[in-house]
Parts: sequence; structure tokens; C-alpha cells
Amino acid sequence: MKQKLSFLPLLFALIILGSKIQAKETLIVKHVELGYPCPAIPFYHFSADLELPEPSIIEVQAAVNGKILRATDLHRAKDAMELNHPPLSHRPPSGYGLSQDGTLYKTPHLVGWVRWEPGKSYTIKLSVRIKKSVKGLADDTWLSSTVTVKAPEGVAVFDPAWKNYKAVVVSETAGIGRKSEAVEVLLPFYPDEAFDLKREIRVVAVDPQTHALSGVPCQVYDLEKFMLEDDMAPDENGKPTREVPLWYPTISARVAFIADVPANSSKVYLVYYNNDKAMSKVYSSQLKVQGEMPGISVENGVLSIVLHPNSGHVDQLTLDEKPEFPLFHRMETNGAIHWNPGIYSPPRPWTHTADWKPPQHINLISGPVTAVVELWGNLRDIPEVDASVRYEFFPNVPYFFSSTSMRINKSINCIALRNGEIVFKRELMTHAAWYDVIRDRVITYNVADMPDLTDLKMEADVPWITFYNSEEGIGFAGIQLDYTNAGLESRERLLNPYMYITGGPWIYWARALSLPFLSSNMQQMVPAMKGNFFTEKWAYLVYKIEDAENPYQPVLEWRKRLTSPLRVHLVEEVDDRVSKSVQEIFIDEGRSGWEERETGKH
Repeated sequence: MKQKLSFLPLLFALIILGSKIQAKETLIVKHVELGYPCPAIPFYHFSADLELPEPSIIEVQAAVNGKILRATDLHRAKDAMELNHPPLSHRPPSGYGLSQDGTLYKTPHLVGWVRWEPGKSYTIKLSVRIKKSVKGLADDTWLSSTVTVKAPEGVAVFDPAWKNYKAVVVSETAGIGRKSEAVEVLLPFYPDEAFDLKREIRVVAVDPQTHALSGVPCQVYDLEKFMLEDDMAPDENGKPTREVPLWYPTISARVAFIADVPANSSKVYLVYYNNDKAMSKVYSSQLKVQGEMPGISVENGVLSIVLHPNSGHVDQLTLDEKPEFPLFHRMETNGAIHWNPGIYSPPRPWTHTADWKPPQHINLISGPVTAVVELWGNLRDIPEVDASVRYEFFPNVPYFFSSTSMRINKSINCIALRNGEIVFKRELMTHAAWYDVIRDRVITYNVADMPDLTDLKMEADVPWITFYNSEEGIGFAGIQLDYTNAGLESRERLLNPYMYITGGPWIYWARALSLPFLSSNMQQMVPAMKGNFFTEKWAYLVYKIEDAENPYQPVLEWRKRLTSPLRVHLVEEVDDRVSKSVQEIFIDEGRSGWEERETGKH
């Protein structure tokens, strides 16, 4: 009896040791749930908090209802996410292929893309590879835990006939609540999931409080197809050329949609696609285009814009609230409101893009969210210079965008090189105003009685300029959004660049890039150098003066909004076909920098 009892302490010790070993190898799932899209995780997802037996280098894998997810986001516990803001960090698939994660994890947080449906149950198997080294060894330990989670109920998801979606986080940063503002995002697709994007795509907004989805007007345009497949055939010696494709055929398209985003917040929009049975959906808006290019007319519910029949440049503007007082020029040559880019290289005539009859190239994009007019080609009689003009129109706003560019193909001597010119009949305007960055104040000038051909100068980066009629209570403003001069073969060669206003039978402002013509020595020629490139973007605003004491106040308000556009952040699911390794082609043979790199534990 005593001999049998002597085995009891040993038995208890083995049980305790076995329980300790078992506990040591247990993966604890502290919390797991299925969640709605939010700015930090802008897709339907699972999230899980784990606890490991000890700090370790790890790899993770998640399977939902038996299907292994191609990618699962792994976060350290200390990298807490701000759920109301776009994600701050992201480890793309190439990151796993190029650099193994040497971080020591103890309480990792996992997020996976799961397109769950309300009320359904999902079995989630979470597996963690406990690695002894960064690259891993054959005898590494895998720990797993399986849980069943029921999806939230009560809020409908989008039609499952659309097999895929991409997430777009739209953020407002100026402290101005945005209503019905146009947003554009460029999206790539695999050809086998993009049958007819213009017919298939739907955009829905996610309500940040209720999580309910609501469709928003959208427009798909500017499709580009790259259908060439990577040649994976072996070389002439029969050796594999590479392990994985360097690229896949891709279709890309612009998608514009209407967004409502409260001030200083972020909101999720989901772009659904991949439904070959989808029917076309027609959206209506106040944006209407009539006529034939280049002389079309555009109405947007606030403004009516007429483009010149020869050049396609802005020829007349009418604020719908003041139909009796249209704005126009028609006092000189082509007579348009918008004139440049332009150049004067005598003995050839002074030529502007507004002198096109018609432009060499014309393109029109028209839809419920945006209408885009694109004009480009050589300046007339000046083959050394290419130029382009692009207008972008949107519904229910008192402005439109104008982007202009000029490229010098061959060096050319000139006495005028200009851009950004706006011209009106003199009698239509009584005053001009602009912010003077040198004096740090707004300058207001009575242009009705200014001497003819007197120049009012301002800095090239003047933030805004306006002409207005104090008697009629109407104004036209240019809000400068972008301005760049650059050179390839040689740096830009600009003579005293500035903006200016001058008057005659007309009143106009223009950008002098290089303008000896208005200098003290007006017959000197300065070359515009080959490879020089000039581009700028303006928002042109037509407004009603509500307060006679502050006639340019609407310009200040709209400038704050237009110089702080909605920010767009795209988040996509990792497709199953994406390789788990990555291969690059280097221009010279040699080291990539990753060979034998010791990541270490950190």
C-alpha cells in the first residue's frame, strides 16, 4: 500500500506539468465580432483580439466557413485604430513577399474582409504560426482556435448579385459641411470582373450611425484597357523565366459620384461591381449639355455657360438668379471670355487657344455628376507650341474648373507668353478686387474710370481675383487652385512673371509668364525653351453680391471650400489571384538590398 501511494505525488506532478504545457500552447480568442464598414475599416469585416502564450514572431491565417482569406490585416495592440478616421497604416501583399515581419506579438489584433449577411452565422478559424525565426522553420508550431459568430441583424446589405466592391473613404478637412459635392476616384479592375462597368457599377453611402446603405448618383467614364498577359513561358534553355506574373491585364476607369460629408469627418462609400446581369441605371441631375462640340451650352441649375462655336472656349455666362445680365466679351477678334494659353512670336500673328477654328482635338464627357470638355493641339500657325484647355462642370454649384497647359516642343523666341486670361466687355464691370500678398490686404479698384492700358499688377500666385458690378450686384471671380512651371531639357525661362489687369474697350486679367511686350523695352525677344511646360488650374465663380459693404465675401467663402477639396482614400480587397511572393525587374544586375537582411525582433 505504501509502495502504491508513493506514485501519487509523481502522478499529480505529471498532471500539473501536462496542464501547464497545454496552457502554454493555447491560442486565446479574447474577442471576435463581425462589423460594419467604418472609416478605419471601410469594409464588412471580422475583427479579433488574440492572446498568445508568449511574445513571438508570427504569421496569421483566417478561414471563414472553410474558405481561407487571401489576406488578413495584423496589428499590434499598441497600434490602436481611430475608427472615425481613414486607416493610418497598411501592409500590402508585396510587403509580405519582400520583408518578413520580425515583430514580437503577444496580444495581436486581426481584421479580415468578410462579406457577411445579416443574421447568418459564420465559423471563423484563426491560426497563428509561432515562429522561431523570421523566415520560419519546418518544425514551427501552429496554434488554432475556432469560433462561431452571428452577424448583426436589422440593417440590410447590398444586393449579393454584385459580387465585388471597393471601399472609398471620403474626408472633409476645412470644417465645412459638404452637400452634393462631386468626388472622383480612379479604380482598377480585372477583366473577368468588369463586363460593362458603365452598366454595372453602383455607389452606395454607408450611414455612420445606422450603417444603412443609400444609393448615390454616379458616373463611369474614361475607361482604359490593358489586356496583355505576362508571358510565363520558359526561356530557350527550358528554365522558368519567373515564379509569378509581374502583372495582370487591367481595366481602369474613373468613377465620379455625389458625396455628402459632415464637417471635419470621414464617410465610407462602397463601389459595387461584377454583375453581368445588371441593368443600366439612369441618374438625373441639374447638369444638362446641349448642342454639338465645340460650341455646346451647359446648364447646371445655377449657371448657364455657352462655349464659342469655333474654339470651344467660354463665350457667355449667365447666373440663373440674374438672367437679365449675362456676362460676355465680343469686343476683339475671337470675342471669347477665356483666351489663353497664348504666344506672340512676330512676324507671326499673336495666337491664343481661343483662336482655334476648331481645335485639332476635341473630347466631351457628359453625365449626371460631371461634364468635361477637353480641347488640345498646336497653337494656330505655331507648331512649336502645344496647348490644352479643359473645363469641368458640376450640378448645382456657381463655379466650374478650368485647367490649361502649354508645352514648348521647340525653342521659340517671343515677346509674349501668357496664360490664364479672362476678358469682359468694359461696361459690364465697375470694380476689381484681389488679395495682395505683399500688402497683406485686399485691394479694391474702380476699373470703370481707370485710364486705358494702365496695368494693375499682382503676384503670380495671387490667391483670387474678382471683377464685379456694384450696381447690378453680380461678380465673376477666379480662384487659383494650382500653378506650375517646369522644364525638361532646360529650366523654365520666365521674364518677370506676374498677374495683371488692364483695360481698354474690354477689361481683362492675364498671367504674364514672359512678357517683354508690356515691359519698358517692348520689342525685345526672349526664348521659350524646348521642354518647358506651363500649367494652371482655376475655379471660375459667378456670384450674386448680397452685401454691398463686402462685395467679394462670397469669393472668400468659396475659396475656403474649393482649396480644401474632399480627400479620397481607396481600400481594396486582396484578390485570390495575387501572388504571395513578389518579383521585380531591376535595370542592372546586382543586389536588391533585401538579401540576407536580418530583420531581427523588434
